Amino acid sequence: MLLNSLTLTNFKNIARCDLTFSPKFNCLLGDNGMGKSNLLDAIYFLSFCKSFTGVADAMLINRDENFCMLGARYLRHGVEEDLAVGMQRGRRKSFKRSGKEYQRISEHIGRFPLVMVSPGDISLIDGAGDERRRFMDSVISQTDARYLEMLIRYNKALEQRNRLLRDGCADANLYAALEVGMDVAAAYICDVRRNWVSRLADMFRRYYSAIGCDTEVPGLEYKSHLASPGVSLMRLFDERRDRDAILKYTTAGPHRDDIEMTLSGMPVKRTASQGQAKTYTLALRFAQYEFLRQAVQMSPLLLLDDIFDKLDSHRMERIVELVGSDTFGQIFITDTNRKHLDEILARSSGEYRLWQVANGSFQL
Repeated sequence: MLLNSLTLTNFKNIARCDLTFSPKFNCLLGDNGMGKSNLLDAIYFLSFCKSFTGVADAMLINRDENFCMLGARYLRHGVEEDLAVGMQRGRRKSFKRSGKEYQRISEHIGRFPLVMVSPGDISLIDGAGDERRRFMDSVISQTDARYLEMLIRYNKALEQRNRLLRDGCADANLYAALEVGMDVAAAYICDVRRNWVSRLADMFRRYYSAIGCDTEVPGLEYKSHLASPGVSLMRLFDERRDRDAILKYTTAGPHRDDIEMTLSGMPVKRTASQGQAKTYTLALRFAQYEFLRQAVQMSPLLLLDDIFDKLDSHRMERIVELVGSDTFGQIFITDTNRKHLDEILARSSGEYRLWQVANGSFQL
C-alpha cells in the first residue's frame, strides 16, 4: 500500500500543505515543534480515525480556526482510493472513503494498515497495563473484524456492569443478562490475544537480536485471568461477586489482561537501560509491522518519529541498516539531525523525498 498524496488544511499548526510522496522514503527534517510529528499524526488519523496522541478531535483543529480538513490518495491493492475527513467545532466529523461516508467508523479500521514508532512507545514498558492492552487491541483489530466487534461488545457490557456495581444494584437477573454475553466475548478475545502474543514473540525476538545483541534474551508472555484451563469469566464473576460489590467495579476479565515483558528473565521495566528499552520498543513495532504485512497481504505504512534518541552508535547503525533494507515498504521518518537521514538514504537504492519543516510549512 502507498500513500501518494496528502492535503491538510488547519490541522494543528499546519495551515495548509499539499504534498506528493515517494513510494519509499519520505524524510521530514527540522527543529522540534515545527510540525514534523503533526504531519505523521495526520497520516495516522487517516488510518485510525483518531489522533496518535489520544487528544479529542477538537484539539486537532488549528486554535485560530473553526474547522480542519484532511484529504489523501492511496494506492491499495493496485487501485487508487481517496480518503477525506472534515472536522468542525461542535459538530460530528465526516469521514469518507472514495466519496462515501462510513456509517460506522469501526468499518474503516484495518483497511489502511499503519505502524507508528515514536518516543512515547516507552509507555509500553513503563506504563500501566492499559497501554499494553491498547497495543494488543490496536494491532489485532486491524486484522480481525470479529475481534473488534467482540471487544466493543465486551467494553459496552463492562461499562453497564460497573454502573450496576456503583449503584449498589442487587438484582441478579440484571447482572446475568450482561455476564452471559461478556463471557462469550471474553473467551474469544483472550483466545485471540494468547495466539497473537505467541506469534508476535517469535518475530519480536528476531528483530531485537537484529538491533541489539545476541546475549540479551527478550521475552513476551500473555497474562490473563482466563489463561488457566477450565477457567471461564462466569466462574470468576461468581467467585468475585462479593468483592466486586465492595469495590464497585469488575475485578476480572480481558480488561485486566497484560503482557509480561522481560529481558534475560528480568522485568524490562526494572532492569533495562535506556538503550535496551528503546531497542525493545523498536523491536516490538517492527514485529507489529511484519505481523500486519503477513495478515493483510500488503505492506503497511511505517511512520518513524525521532527513532534515534537514546541509542548508542552500534544500535543506531543496526537501525540504519535495517530501515534502509527492502524489509519495509513506504516509510515516513522525522529527525532533527540530517546525518541520520543521509546515512539511511545512502544505504538504500530506493526513491526519496526530503522536506525542511519550519512553522508548519514544508519545503523540498
